[in-house]
Amino acid sequence: MLNIREQLEETEAQILSPKACLSRNSRGRERQESPHAFRTAFQRDRDRILHSKSFRRLKHKTQVFLAPYGDHYRTRLTHTLEVSAIGRTIAKALRLNEDLTEAIALGHDIGHTPFGHSGEETLAKLLPGGFNHYLQSLRVVEKLEYEGKGLNLTFEVRDGIARHSKGRGKILDRKKEDMPATLEGQIVRISDVIGYVNHDIDDALRAGIIKESDIPRHLVGVLGRWHASRIDRMVVDVVESSLKANLDRIAMSDEIMKAVVELRDFLYERVYFNSASREELRKTEKIIRDLFAYLLAHPEGYVKDYPAGDSLEKRVADFIAGSTDRYALKLYEDIFFPHSWRT
Repeated sequence: MLNIREQLEETEAQILSPKACLSRNSRGRERQESPHAFRTAFQRDRDRILHSKSFRRLKHKTQVFLAPYGDHYRTRLTHTLEVSAIGRTIAKALRLNEDLTEAIALGHDIGHTPFGHSGEETLAKLLPGGFNHYLQSLRVVEKLEYEGKGLNLTFEVRDGIARHSKGRGKILDRKKEDMPATLEGQIVRISDVIGYVNHDIDDALRAGIIKESDIPRHLVGVLGRWHASRIDRMVVDVVESSLKANLDRIAMSDEIMKAVVELRDFLYERVYFNSASREELRKTEKIIRDLFAYLLAHPEGYVKDYPAGDSLEKRVADFIAGSTDRYALKLYEDIFFPHSWRT
């Protein structure tokens, strides 16, 4: 008699698309484990990410606006949840594996630095060999979580996390070697962009950095005026275009893709690196540079002794990347600010 997990796996095989990645067909984990009685492999991965300390710290990491006081600005955690919701919508419509999509989405930014992209760029300058958040996210789940043992996730989830972004590069690259191995991983890659180009505009409007009239009129004509309508337009296009491509890949029409790339470029120019935020970005760069130098000289009590064999510079970067905005600010204050003498 089939147990609950085996019944769920059988249901996947019956109702999902032939192009879906089935849980029972996973390429497995680096360390072999006995299957769970009622959770599929991708459900277990989702739960391990969700219950990790690194995931919880995302709630105090910047998305765009540093340490915002307003209750409605996005953080790295709310961004992650929005990407997960968009990804699951697309996966369900295409009859692909929602559990795999969700697991990748929840883990895709788990290695992101404090202070958003400013923190990432600063660490990239400081660390020999550079730094990027998508490979750091993979490093977190493979080598840093669970006191250095890692979460032992499946190949498909780790692959999707590592290949979820190329920064300002091609969103959906036709080169297979540059794209996630599964369609579900490709969904997260496009859902990440759909998420941030829309919610970052929403937050920028809330902050008064841009006005609705600043958004190029032709983009409004193509994508819609409102936050919800823009997301829906993009999601519907991904579903329709992927079906037209016979699910050989996750796709977006040329018209919508062109508009999304232009909207992303608009955000980089007017929001991420606008003149009003330059001074704040300079401050956060100094914080990370000073902390990096101090921790290299005084790693005791802060920097872990794992992963074994990795350089001190790499492990210092792990510590800083794992910090929340407020922890980095408090640590900087404790180390570099003068304190009154206590009797």
